[in-house]
Amino acid sequence: MSLRHAILGLLSIRPMSGYELKKVIDESVAHFWTSDQSQVYRTLADLVDSGLADRRTVVQEERPNMHIHSLTESGSAELDAWLASPLRTPPTRDPFLVRLFFADRLPPDRIRDLLQARRRELSEHLATLEAITVPDEAADIGQTLRLATLDYGRTVAEAELAWLDTTRRRLDRITS
Repeated sequence: MSLRHAILGLLSIRPMSGYELKKVIDESVAHFWTSDQSQVYRTLADLVDSGLADRRTVVQEERPNMHIHSLTESGSAELDAWLASPLRTPPTRDPFLVRLFFADRLPPDRIRDLLQARRRELSEHLATLEAITVPDEAADIGQTLRLATLDYGRTVAEAELAWLDTTRRRLDRITS
């Protein structure tokens, strides 16, 4: 997946400025797709140049002009084609797992510190996901699917926390 398709998807929900898009990314999909502000603006410019999005300028007196982007028919067709296309799962590259794989070079206490640091990081991430307010019931299929991605993020974080606990217990058994 590319940021291009993520932005097309967000613009299919409603027209937005680059600033709004970054805010929506941070508040909705950041647990599985992140970007920085400059990437958002570069991608928006490319989408406009490619005819997949339109840009309209809103003149503001007290602030810089705002550029609102919306999906074009071509952009909608591109999004639909991408949604219907086969998707290959990218290879996993996890720096923490590589570090853990070779951590037997460290003393057991340092390995425990490594596991604990990861636990803290994941706990903070899970708390962020749990703080996202969601309605009790989804109103439509789009909201149902967006809630499903949030559930996925929570489930993955909870599973990794359980895995860290198991790993810690295994380490304690062989080093005690």
